[in-house]
Amino acid sequence: MKSTLKLKLSSAAALAMFATAAHAQSSVTLYGVVDTGLLYQSTSAATFQATARNLGHVYQLKDGGIYSSYWGLKGSEDIGGGYKINFKLQGVFNTTNGKFGLSDTPGTAAIFSQFATIGASGPFGTIDAGRQIIPMIYAMSETDVRGAQYFGSILTAWLGVNQAAGWPGTSTNAPIGALYDSNALVYNSPKFYGASLALEYAPGGVAGQFQGGTRESAVLKYSNYGLNLAAVYYNGHDTNPFPLTYPAAPAVPATGLANNRFYYFGAMYTISGFSISASYGIGKNPANTNTADFEMASGGLGYQFSPRFKVTSGFYYLKDRNHSANHSSEVAVGAEYNLSQRTKAYAQVGYVNNDGTMNQTVVYGAPVAPGKSTTAAMAGIRHTF
Repeated sequence: MKSTLKLKLSSAAALAMFATAAHAQSSVTLYGVVDTGLLYQSTSAATFQATARNLGHVYQLKDGGIYSSYWGLKGSEDIGGGYKINFKLQGVFNTTNGKFGLSDTPGTAAIFSQFATIGASGPFGTIDAGRQIIPMIYAMSETDVRGAQYFGSILTAWLGVNQAAGWPGTSTNAPIGALYDSNALVYNSPKFYGASLALEYAPGGVAGQFQGGTRESAVLKYSNYGLNLAAVYYNGHDTNPFPLTYPAAPAVPATGLANNRFYYFGAMYTISGFSISASYGIGKNPANTNTADFEMASGGLGYQFSPRFKVTSGFYYLKDRNHSANHSSEVAVGAEYNLSQRTKAYAQVGYVNNDGTMNQTVVYGAPVAPGKSTTAAMAGIRHTF
């Protein structure tokens, strides 16, 4: 009787220990960022359209001086042998009005507008499936002294190419390259002597059209001894299918034609606190180069004065290769100071000179009229949780 009772108690204890151990191998984290500042801009427009007129200077509270505000959930389960199952749900929100970020459909918000993925990781690297920020954006950020920030960076320059190509800014479906891709499968390799590879394929899911709406990209990176190098290839089919008058006018049916191609080469070197970067990119519509064929070039310089304080600067040039009169150049300077481990104060100023029909912006989400030169300044605070 006693031995039977001891066996039962031992079995119960063993099961409890096993359950505790199994539970300890799983984790879920709630995290996010709040980023808000005061923005002054000497010109402004209501939209990114080629017909937008200058509405004059604007002074406003603006979300996202460095990057957007966002919140998310992420988790990981260790399944043994060095392998894990991972998930990530992350969405943008606007601190000034509480609204969620845009989705692929014009005017439609999404709770998890940046990430909605499940995947696996292990000695082979990582693979993630679902909507996500694509490898191209990380490569651009890592080869830009300004870090692809929302104020005067390689990101706003690339968005300037998209705006010139007709992107209305009402959805995340860009005509040149992509910030996010839905339905995406992304593989990231382990580093091998500083080199790594990222591959993306996003099936379009269009009935009867295998290539309809598909996306594919490849990124080769090297990071070692203070040097970051990146080469990007992105190709999209049936990108940005929504007309300006959507939903009054229906989306354009998928044809499978490749109409979105982007090449990018970038480098950044950091030594003794100094950072210098340079890049060159080409974005075009290969199915009809007469509608979109642009080039972009950048240079940057920064210095980390202390672990808490740094200053960065960048120059970004865009050119319409179909119409030489359309070009723009932008310069931006910013300073960041870490008040604590989680809170950062920043101040930045930028100037963009747009010629012809170019409408490159200094700040993401703050349109300017085509052909208008603009000065912008922003000071804000960014807190992570």
